[in-house]
Amino acid sequence: MKNDNQKAFKAAKDKIIGVDRQRLGIGTLSEKSVHAILKNYYEPEEDHQEIPIENFVADIYHDGEIIEIQTRQFNKMRDKLSCFLPLYPVTIVYPVPREKYLIWIDEESGECSAPRKSPAKGSRYTVFPELYKIKNFLKDPNLRLRLVLMDMEEYRLLNGWSRDKKKGSTRYDRIPTELIEEVEINRREDYMQFVPYELEGEFTVKDFGKAAHIPARLAGIVVNILSYMGTLQKTGQKGKAYLYTVAE
Repeated sequence: MKNDNQKAFKAAKDKIIGVDRQRLGIGTLSEKSVHAILKNYYEPEEDHQEIPIENFVADIYHDGEIIEIQTRQFNKMRDKLSCFLPLYPVTIVYPVPREKYLIWIDEESGECSAPRKSPAKGSRYTVFPELYKIKNFLKDPNLRLRLVLMDMEEYRLLNGWSRDKKKGSTRYDRIPTELIEEVEINRREDYMQFVPYELEGEFTVKDFGKAAHIPARLAGIVVNILSYMGTLQKTGQKGKAYLYTVAE
C-alpha cells in the first residue's frame, strides 16, 4: 500500500510541477504547489475538484464526502466547517514539512542558491496550534484529519529587511520532494497516538514536552487539546503546575 501511495504522490507531483521543472526554472512553479499536489493526490479526477457547495467551494467532493487541503490558518475554515459538517463528512488535510531545504532566489537575476537544510523540523505535533483555532469543531463525528508529513524544498525571495535580505523575506513556493507518512485522525480514540509511550502515572506539561521532544509552549497546546478530547485528564497540581494522567 505504501508503494502505491508513493506512486500516486509522484504522479500528482509530476502533473503539477512537471518533470522538466529543474530545466525550465523557477518561473514554471505555481504559487501554491503543495496545495495543488495534495489535491491531485487525493483526487486525480478534476471533475471532483473545486465543487460549489452551499455558497462555498470544496477543494474535493466525491461520493458524498468533502476533503479540504489547508496549509495554515485553520481559523479561516470556521464558516465552511459550520456549513459542511452538519451535511457531510469532512476531512482536513494538513501538510507538515518534516525536513526542509531552503533555496534563495535573487529577484533581479532569477538565480537560485544551492539548497541548504533548515534546522527546523516538523512533526505530527506541528498541527496542534492550528487545531486550537477550530477546537469547538474537533468533537464533531463528521470531522476527520489527515496529517501529511513530507520533505520539501522551500523557495524564498531575497527581499527581506536584513543585510543578507533573508529576515522578513517572502516565501515564493514549497515543492514536496518525498511523502514520508500520513497520520489519520478519524475518531476521538485516534488522539491517543499523540501520547508518548514513556509517560506513566501523573505528569506535567513539561514532562509531556520532554517525552514528545517538543517545546514547552507547543506541549501546553497539545495537552490542552488532548484534555479537551478526553485523552488526558487533569488530576491535581504540583506547585504551580497541573498534573495529568492518560484517561481510562
